[in-house]
Amino acid sequence: MEVNIGIEQEQREEIAAGLSVLLADSYTLYLKTHNYHWNVTGPMFSTLHAMFETHYTELATAVDEIAERIRALGVKAPGSYTEFSKLTNVSEAKGGETAEEMIQQLVLGQETLARTARRIFPLVEEAGDEPTADLLTQRMQIHEKNAWMLRSMLA
Repeated sequence: MEVNIGIEQEQREEIAAGLSVLLADSYTLYLKTHNYHWNVTGPMFSTLHAMFETHYTELATAVDEIAERIRALGVKAPGSYTEFSKLTNVSEAKGGETAEEMIQQLVLGQETLARTARRIFPLVEEAGDEPTADLLTQRMQIHEKNAWMLRSMLA
């Protein structure tokens, strides 16, 4: 059946394309954060281990919500490493990072996700797509707060 939710197909596809980048960025940051959770060492181990777990758990929920929104718009959601690697703006963890380097990398990742969500917003507003606007607003708020909290650990 055709999708008839009050948003034209072309607009739905453009929004879904933006959300697909957000999904890829979120999944890549999820993987990076989980990697750092497993591999962090040093005097801040306990604090960072717990913080990273909180962040990757939240990201795991987010990727599901983003993918489901793409599907609600009538578009196939990307779901493989190959697809994500072509779409993402977040770099993978290299391995061997110090705790401070991990924090710096995660700040960059959180800020990237905030920017990705913000770039989609004009398309969403133009289409009158309130559910996606709500999702993007929540994502920006979470990523900006996480970036601030991580950045504060570097001061």
